[in-house]
Amino acid sequence: MLDRLQIIKQRFDEVSDLIIQPDIITDQKRYVQLNKEYKDLRTLMDKREEYLTLTNSINEAEEIISDGSDDEMVEMAKMELDDAKSRIPELEEEIKFLLIPKDPEDAKNAVMEIRAGTGGDEASIFAGDLHRMYTKYCENKGWKVSVVDFSEGTSGGFKEIQFEVEGEDVYGTLKYEAGVHRVQRVPQTETQGRVHTSAATVMVFAEAEEFDVEINPKEVRVDYFCSSGPGGQSVNTTYSAVRLTHEPTGLVAQCQDQKSQHKNKEKAFKVLRSRLYDLELAKKQAEDALKRGSMVTSGDRSAKIRTYNYPQGRVTDHRINLTLYDLSNIIDGDVQKIIDELQLVSNTEKLKESGESF
Repeated sequence: MLDRLQIIKQRFDEVSDLIIQPDIITDQKRYVQLNKEYKDLRTLMDKREEYLTLTNSINEAEEIISDGSDDEMVEMAKMELDDAKSRIPELEEEIKFLLIPKDPEDAKNAVMEIRAGTGGDEASIFAGDLHRMYTKYCENKGWKVSVVDFSEGTSGGFKEIQFEVEGEDVYGTLKYEAGVHRVQRVPQTETQGRVHTSAATVMVFAEAEEFDVEINPKEVRVDYFCSSGPGGQSVNTTYSAVRLTHEPTGLVAQCQDQKSQHKNKEKAFKVLRSRLYDLELAKKQAEDALKRGSMVTSGDRSAKIRTYNYPQGRVTDHRINLTLYDLSNIIDGDVQKIIDELQLVSNTEKLKESGESF
């Protein structure tokens, strides 16, 4: 373990030196990549320091115990030895998972899109519930959420809604939420009190940087139109909303959330870049998942990943057969416990695949 960490320390020292070099600072793409690597390595270096401290404590405690000349010191040394020895295996597991190579996309911001599926008005209401759930989850993590575009349902909620999430390791966390989410409950629109099943699709795109995807402006058709929905006096009076169509792929991105046409265009381009980037990323993820036989893939958009059963207060994630009887808290934004389990399964798969011994 220490030999491996020593090699990583050499790389950390190298990266620490590189990020202050003027030629690196002027190369934006390289500088961003190195800064992300520095942050990841810094976490490992903190664990390395803790590991060294514990091994030193064990050695010192064993010396005091073998000397045996001071009973009080021996008693304290035994307690310290027990504490250090119980922490070491736990720390080694943490380090193993940190040593798994990270997907470079994981550190990116994300664009989420929720679309009502089967179930009519109830599906739109459920899409609204999911939007609220993710908004609360993101806010609790200190991430910034901003709506890009939406289309409201006739009885509440959304036919579809798209929003950006900015923060630390956003895509690496939210990518596990991509897929079809089902709800089983008595709809507000149902008079007979029967339980219905409705669905909504969640899509998660890694937000592409300008240097990730180059878009030829000549290949993009730009349309301007009046905003709809809440927004005050500017709604339906100014052509501030923007729709972009990427003609080679047919991909469309639009934004009507801002009052400024320029800001809407900027946001729409961000979404279009992310959609184009996602086309390639989805292929890669599907190939990787196939290679690993992974259940935790965000490649298959049509996969039913989770069911929210209201009569029993139950949430089931079908990919890892996880069932939690805590629906009210989960739908109120407490999604972390599910994401933690999914990340653990995914990391364990990667660890097995790498077959590295420490």
